[in-house]
Amino acid sequence: MSFPKTQSEWRTALDALPSTPDKIPAFFFGHGSPALIARQVTNSSMPSVMGQEGDLAKFLRDFGPALRAKYKPKGIVVFSAHWETIGIRHVTDYGDRNPLLMDYFGFEPYFYQQNFESKGNRALAERIVQLYKEAGKEAKLSGVRENRGWDGRTSPPRQGPGLDHGVFVPFKLMFGDKVDDVPIVQVSIERSSDPERHWAVGKALSKLREEGILILAGGLTVHNLHDRKQFSEKSASHNVIVFDQAITVAASKSQFDERKQSLFDLMKHDGFAQAHPSAEHFVPLYVGAGAGEEGDVQVISAIYSAPTIAFGI
Repeated sequence: MSFPKTQSEWRTALDALPSTPDKIPAFFFGHGSPALIARQVTNSSMPSVMGQEGDLAKFLRDFGPALRAKYKPKGIVVFSAHWETIGIRHVTDYGDRNPLLMDYFGFEPYFYQQNFESKGNRALAERIVQLYKEAGKEAKLSGVRENRGWDGRTSPPRQGPGLDHGVFVPFKLMFGDKVDDVPIVQVSIERSSDPERHWAVGKALSKLREEGILILAGGLTVHNLHDRKQFSEKSASHNVIVFDQAITVAASKSQFDERKQSLFDLMKHDGFAQAHPSAEHFVPLYVGAGAGEEGDVQVISAIYSAPTIAFGI
């Protein structure tokens, strides 16, 4: 089974996506790292594929315009590995300007001077809360005067409101430095390693896809900051490489029950623990899959550690 790994291949896959603004697919995508927006080649331990001229950056620059052209979304709802809450979904309600949360540390000043201008939307945020409540789940609005809570990946956690780097970094490449015509609302993921709970977080919002809303769930399929050689396909262990390959195979199962079980079984794979000492970067896959539970699935790109998969075609 072959999947798109080169620019010509993923462009073909993007072109093949059906143009269905009345029922937009949900997507899991590799959100990368701050290295995507570095102004020059750095000595980062992240592999070149994650850099500003690497395959992921090139893909994101193709991905965003394709989404806008195919689906003309009225709004974007985004989940990131970098915002975890327990038992209750937090939904950004930031009004006319979404602030940014620079939830990383140890970088040069340039990375803390980044801009990405976008707006929220109260009606969309309230619709999200409503859908969660209809599904029997707790949810609340999170405004500009509130700390978001646990951001998941910094030590100590950075306080404040804002879209985190799992959103604004890839969105800068996908949509440019300013998006003033499509509101963006971020929703927290569950701090849990239970795939069924994450699937349900996405499924509760599936109706939005028929309301002109694009649902994006960002993470990485390999994320081990304690063993950075796993980030590169050239240096990763055999088990991690096989695990990463198993993800696109599982997602491509044609039968729904088999696909769902295969995706759930990935967390039991021999390579999972080495790829993910903690699960937060992997579980957005289940959010995207849950949001696009009905319909077909297409692997748009199979970039190592950062694939993009469309659910609900």
